[in-house]
Amino acid sequence: MSVTAPGTRGPTPDGWKGLLALLSLSLCGLLWWNGLQQSLERPSVNDTLTIRQLELAVQAGSALPGSLAEGLGEGDPRAALARELRKAVDAEAGPPVPERALELALLEEPTAAAGRLADLAPQVPPDQRALITALRRSVRPAAAPAEVDRLLAPWPLSPLARQLACERLAGDPSGCTLPGAGRSALLRWLAVSLGPLLLLVLGVGLLVVTVWRRWRGTAPAVPPLRAPPLSLADVAILIAGGFVVVGEGILPWLLFPAVQSVLAPLAQRPALARSLEVLLLYGGVMGVTLLLLWLMLRPAGTAPAAGWLQWRWRPIRSGVTLALAHVLMVLPLVTLGGWLIEQIWNDPSGSNPLLDLVLTTGDPLALAALVLTATVLAPVFEETLFRGVLLPVLGRRLGGGWAVLLSALAFGLAHGSLSELAPLALLGLALGWLRLGWGRLAPCVLMHAFWNGITFVNLLLLS
Repeated sequence: MSVTAPGTRGPTPDGWKGLLALLSLSLCGLLWWNGLQQSLERPSVNDTLTIRQLELAVQAGSALPGSLAEGLGEGDPRAALARELRKAVDAEAGPPVPERALELALLEEPTAAAGRLADLAPQVPPDQRALITALRRSVRPAAAPAEVDRLLAPWPLSPLARQLACERLAGDPSGCTLPGAGRSALLRWLAVSLGPLLLLVLGVGLLVVTVWRRWRGTAPAVPPLRAPPLSLADVAILIAGGFVVVGEGILPWLLFPAVQSVLAPLAQRPALARSLEVLLLYGGVMGVTLLLLWLMLRPAGTAPAAGWLQWRWRPIRSGVTLALAHVLMVLPLVTLGGWLIEQIWNDPSGSNPLLDLVLTTGDPLALAALVLTATVLAPVFEETLFRGVLLPVLGRRLGGGWAVLLSALAFGLAHGSLSELAPLALLGLALGWLRLGWGRLAPCVLMHAFWNGITFVNLLLLS
């Protein structure tokens, strides 16, 4: 179709829209490509998660007999933890984190520990060196509880590291474990280790039943796919131009100084400041993009009974059931995809930096801000764009299967992580199939929220 109407000198309105769509797609592609490249420079959180799980296993071992405690790790959980810590410390470009190096030294044999402690001493403040000096003494009388507390006081150590240091210093290691700490660690270890395994078994069973019903033709018929009155050019302008170029590229750069000024009083609480920064910037991106969507739909007039996006929250019970069932069914697929990535890519990087923030902060307000962003704002906003707009508009032109596939790929690329692209695309496929198979957007939002919520809870248990 020509962009120049007869008797005119310039493009028609549709022509301008097409040019703007092409420009938006080009800039979006550049931003996504740059984001994927930058993700290779970000560290992966997988090693930290492994270390945290082994730390729980070591702590949980105090609540179990020795034969059972060995089953919490790779034979001896303390030896397994020492191996992982050694790999993490050796992989660090600069000096190791003092707390991590100290924990490793406390798990090593005395000879190796003495050398590591000697290297660590110049890197810590003077008030922390007394503990290192006491630990390096090869022969010493057992320290009294008050002396142990005095040596440990300057160090911001994890409960496990404090327990290990106390065991090295005190004559009676049995007094180094807080009452109930072993049982609490055991419950958390069971939740993060056996809980996902149980969900995987349930998911595989549901997946087999669903595939069998679909093959036998007893599954519910796929409803007609209803799309908002938008063209492919409109969708490209909305998602590529509004969401990516303006929302993720330009808007944060404009809002960042104002957000920093507002959050300046929270300088002493960096985790809270960072969490609120993410919340405010994400809210800005969400607001601008949804405003653009509203302006695009406004000329279409009165929406159908279920709305242009087919939210259909009621009946809420069936929506929750559908969401939970699809979370369980996609879990084995995402797990398999992640495992295959690890086999192909020995050192995957590019984890979302917010995952590490959840692992390391204990600020309840910071966690609340992250929960709000991850389980409310992100599911509503991303499902509106990818399953509410992109999928049905593509489906009207290309058919449901291609629409699910392409919307899932766009969903994965939008997160800007090369190592997480395949698992996120698989999640997007499940979300797309839910939207296509049931004709409702609300269950997709709930499924997305449940998925992010499960991830968040798992991180909290390891934090």
